[in-house]
Amino acid sequence: MTTAHIIWDWNGTLLNDVNAALNATNFALAEIGIEPLTLEQYRQYYCVPVQAFYKQVIGREPSSSEWSVISNTFNLHYRPGLQKASLTDGVSQLLASRYQAGATQSLCSLMQHDELLPMIDNHGIGKFFTYIDGRNTPLLTTGKSVQLANHIKNLNIPPEQSVVIGDATDDAIAALAAGTHAILYTGGTHSRGSLETAGVPVVDTLSEALLIADSLVYKQ
Repeated sequence: MTTAHIIWDWNGTLLNDVNAALNATNFALAEIGIEPLTLEQYRQYYCVPVQAFYKQVIGREPSSSEWSVISNTFNLHYRPGLQKASLTDGVSQLLASRYQAGATQSLCSLMQHDELLPMIDNHGIGKFFTYIDGRNTPLLTTGKSVQLANHIKNLNIPPEQSVVIGDATDDAIAALAAGTHAILYTGGTHSRGSLETAGVPVVDTLSEALLIADSLVYKQ
């Protein structure tokens, strides 16, 4: 059976940081007089680009001064929470098992590259990836599409032999645009209903995602 190359997302997928993001978002909203979100509401509204997310939550386009407050407040609270976030349950074992079986894995994240690498090292999982790709440019409003396309080119693996596993519809949009497969995980930023609009498999655990991934490539 053909084995898929797995392209992992980081935030909300391998790293369980959704509560850190929710808390930081609520601090930011409070600064502009908006009521806090529950986790369910956060997942219902969340989308990329993040400007569209806040527009939905607030009910209008944030002003430039509001956007400055939102950005500064979010970063002030998110970064400490991010450092305390743990890996998603079972991630180390899943990565190790696939690595030991000879299957390849890489990581493509919109997190800034020089911040991403130390976190991966701290969690002791760097050796499981053939390539780690964080963002080296300003955060784009176009999401992950350009970065993922470049990531796949650098892998030198046919796109149809790869599967992106992420927690956002943007992961699926980027994957399909690059000619590869996608599986979306419900433990991150999006509600199941939102993820299902992407038209790709949706799973509740990362172990289930890996079971599906090889079958997607095998069908080629």
